[in-house]
Amino acid sequence: MATPIVMPRQGQSVESCILVDWHVAVGDSVKAGQEVASIETDKAVFEIESPEEGTVLELFFETGEDIPVLTTIAAIGDPGEDVSDIKPGSESGSTAVKAPLPPAETATPEPATPAVTTQAPALADTTSGRTVASPRARGRAITAGINISQIAGTGPGGRVIERDVVAAEQSGARVSPAAKAAMSEAKLTAPSSGSGPGGLVLTSDLTEAAPEAPEETVIKVSGIRKIVAERMHQSLANTAQLSLHTSFNAGAILRARALVKREGQSRGWPNITLNDMIVYAVANTLGLHPELNAHFLGETIKQFGTAHVGVATDTPRGLLVPVLGNASKLSLVDVSKNLKRLTQAAQEGKIPPSDLSGGTFTITNMGMIGIENFTPVLNAPEVAILGVGGIAIKPAEIDDEIRFIKSIPLSLTIDHQAVDGAPGARFLQDLVKALEGFEL
Repeated sequence: MATPIVMPRQGQSVESCILVDWHVAVGDSVKAGQEVASIETDKAVFEIESPEEGTVLELFFETGEDIPVLTTIAAIGDPGEDVSDIKPGSESGSTAVKAPLPPAETATPEPATPAVTTQAPALADTTSGRTVASPRARGRAITAGINISQIAGTGPGGRVIERDVVAAEQSGARVSPAAKAAMSEAKLTAPSSGSGPGGLVLTSDLTEAAPEAPEETVIKVSGIRKIVAERMHQSLANTAQLSLHTSFNAGAILRARALVKREGQSRGWPNITLNDMIVYAVANTLGLHPELNAHFLGETIKQFGTAHVGVATDTPRGLLVPVLGNASKLSLVDVSKNLKRLTQAAQEGKIPPSDLSGGTFTITNMGMIGIENFTPVLNAPEVAILGVGGIAIKPAEIDDEIRFIKSIPLSLTIDHQAVDGAPGARFLQDLVKALEGFEL
């Protein structure tokens, strides 16, 4: 019997994965443990390995498709073996096949990605009326001059895939010789049925094709971009966001930074950055303000005794938020070492899901790329997020004199459903004191 290759479950909250690329083709010989495909979740890119040695008999999905976990995506075995029993949709081709689960996570799980059904076909997205189709199917339909909304899809959830367009081409409308000549001379498209005898498409039935836009690029919203879009929309729709703005005199933290830079190498310290110092100060200040180190769960508010600080990170795949667990119990050196490890793993796409969940408070620092002020958006269900801006020169009264100082702006966004403005302001006051007295 042929052996199925199953879409694995990458973390407890992952319900579907996007097929990024096939590394094999039908007829290829593979060895046990050989990488056969790349998949993408909202966390990272992973490789799927062949469970045993054999020949690739069939690939059931195209690249770019969003596939439910535990679904059979390919079959391997001996040439000529029957694969009908393990095709997606058959009893053994869906959740009847079990893939090993990763170790259970003890951190607070993130909201689950909605599952994609593989059952009843649906020709259009009911929320927008737009036909659901793969990028390759749309490109082929445009080239062939076929109205994709009139094609019945055979992909997951009724998705129109390339083979559906090919079938439509082969069984397309009959076009008169004059109409074919007109289509070849000008950018005209033919309807599925014409006004001539038996539905023959005549020249009078042709319509102008949509104008090309060579400077436009259409990018499918998928993977991390899709998850970020959904979560940001949900955050703004389901929370009462209030932002408070202040700044602190960066003199002390800059002196401390110069000190650790000068002494660090001889003491075996990592390259401790200003961001490391701010994360360290925030984690310790949260211990005095448990109402901000919390999750708002609708009917309840869950406060945490330890700060698990998420740090928003720009990666080639999009925005990720690695979580520095038990940050309030770490030394400054350990904060720096662990943040570097997490950031590198996130940027390389190798960070495990367990390091991207369980955060109780988030910090996003855009000062490193020249932004002075901005309003951060909550990472729900967390009730607070801190935005850090870039260093700016501003006047300040010191010892009854007006002096120019280096200042760093801070913006705290809170969920007013769970936290009032005054507790948020007090947290900022204590954080400013900690940062301005960082040498202590």
